[in-house]
Amino acid sequence: MSERAVPFYCPYCADEDLRPHGARDGAWQCMSCGRAFALSFLGVGVAG
Repeated sequence: MSERAVPFYCPYCADEDLRPHGARDGAWQCMSCGRAFALSFLGVGVAG
């Protein structure tokens, strides 16, 4: 099992200053634009 991947940049402003946000897994906050977002993995080769 590998460690969780982290995002390299904010999907809104493309800045790289990201920090974990709250207790939810996969939640990140951009310190540049102030937006919070969550990432999730849906699967490999999942149709539809």
